[in-house]
Amino acid sequence: MKENPSRSLPGIPVLLLLIAAVGVGAWLIASSAEDGTLGWIAGIALVLGAIFLMLGLYKVEPNQAAVLDLFGKYVGTVKDNGLRWNNPFYGKKKVSLRVRNFESSKLKVNELDGSPIEIAAVIVWQVVDSAEAVYNVDDYESFVHIQSESAVRTMATSYPYDQHEEGQLALRSHAAEVSKHLMEELQERLADAGVRVLDSRISHLAYAPEIAQAMLQRQQANAIIAARTRIVHGAVGMVEMALAELQKNGVVHLDEERKAQMVSNLLVVLCGERSTQPIVNAGSLY
Repeated sequence: MKENPSRSLPGIPVLLLLIAAVGVGAWLIASSAEDGTLGWIAGIALVLGAIFLMLGLYKVEPNQAAVLDLFGKYVGTVKDNGLRWNNPFYGKKKVSLRVRNFESSKLKVNELDGSPIEIAAVIVWQVVDSAEAVYNVDDYESFVHIQSESAVRTMATSYPYDQHEEGQLALRSHAAEVSKHLMEELQERLADAGVRVLDSRISHLAYAPEIAQAMLQRQQANAIIAARTRIVHGAVGMVEMALAELQKNGVVHLDEERKAQMVSNLLVVLCGERSTQPIVNAGSLY
């Protein structure tokens, strides 16, 4: 089922013509009340016909479409704005073509690693094929809402909440890539309903309350480990540089035992959480 443009007549000229026909019919009825029944019957027929033809008038607002059908058969779609007229026997169903958006409810799902999370998304969508929206699904608005929540659930199970490996996509750290995946997932599901997805963004993302505290401790531990790793890496580089400069300038010659002790002391100074209290040796080096 694809949208088929349909022609319609301007409604205002048709309305004026029908009002004039009603006036003529009323005049015939009034003037034939005493002369005979022929004019009276013609006047009644003219008034009733004009009133019946007025049923073909309908209004189409900007960014709106009127889907026409004749006894269940799709005729076409009218998108011309204003008062329009078509066959009075046509059924008319209005479909909004405006851009719409909604925020899904907070869903509790398990992410890729199995941890329960809460997630919600904002979906921006628009009807682009009125015939598919009316005839391919029972209620296209309800269809959009249900399929959107299903797509959010599917997307959330495809990524971990946090990035655990270099280059791994995660819900919290790769919002643009995740939103693109969600948009593609939605467009695939809603294409048959004549709906185009314009944008989709995660609006809420958090661990489920029952594991939030444990996950916070895990994040803190990961942060501490990452910080310590960087500190140790920098400290080792500084120790290597200190030993190289001492040997280069010939300041002091250390055997392997003294060199190991010096490395140990420097690492304690550089990696310790508290500031060190040095002990000054006033005697000989040995």
